[in-house]
Amino acid sequence: MAANNSNFNFKVVEGWGLGTGGRVFGGVTPAVATDSLDRVYIARRKPPAILVYDRDGNYLTEWGGQLLSSPHSVWIDDRDHIYVADADNHTVRRFDTGGRLLQTLGTPGQIGPPGQPFNRPTWAALAPSGDLYVSDGYGQFRIHRFSADGTLLHSWGEEGRGPGQFALPHGLRVDSRGRVLVLDRANKRLQVFDDNGAYLEEWPDLAAPNDLFIDRDENVFIAEGDYRISVFNLDGQLLARWGEHGEAPGQFANGPHGLWLDSRGDLYVAEVPFLDNRLQKFARV
Repeated sequence: MAANNSNFNFKVVEGWGLGTGGRVFGGVTPAVATDSLDRVYIARRKPPAILVYDRDGNYLTEWGGQLLSSPHSVWIDDRDHIYVADADNHTVRRFDTGGRLLQTLGTPGQIGPPGQPFNRPTWAALAPSGDLYVSDGYGQFRIHRFSADGTLLHSWGEEGRGPGQFALPHGLRVDSRGRVLVLDRANKRLQVFDDNGAYLEEWPDLAAPNDLFIDRDENVFIAEGDYRISVFNLDGQLLARWGEHGEAPGQFANGPHGLWLDSRGDLYVAEVPFLDNRLQKFARV
């Protein structure tokens, strides 16, 4: 797989994670992240679990099945704490790498009051400040900001197409400038806010954007559900774009839903919803 910019060239690692028996993920895998040792953590919806692999695609372990209902996203901070937004359980949970529960936000199995956490949250990511931002996207149109101890500091957002409104707030990240980048999937755009939720700008014309990752060079990789990956700089300038709909290795049989780059710059892409086990690794070349 090659992008239209020489700085972003990748090749597919065929058969990654499938092992000698093939098709081992066992269900839809909507999100992926790697820790400081480049171990790969994959969210599996049903049966719910976080699957753990080494960077070569060897299965290591899995955990979380007794707590999770339908893990929608997985995100890892620089302490190797793992944040899982569980859409069906209405929670965001923080784990260590062994699956030990460290923190729970939200009431398991219970929808929060209107405008409050949570109603089918989609993603959670930590800011450089230590605050946690959560997109509360499937059941309502809100972004929530929490302190490190789990205190709700601020929420914003409502249904609509205007600035600061959402059709489906999905993936989000906080950049080095402290800005909150939110993918407004059904409105086909990325909206940029300050840390208190004040609207700054938007990047339009995205194709059902689901997840984003900001690499160490501050390139913004976006997984777009309509079969492509795009790369922008922090000013919203398009740097590269590629993708093709198909089932061959390197193509996207399903919509890219989650993505992550490891310490070597290799790219992992999780696809949903049509085929199980459609997670691909692309080595940087």
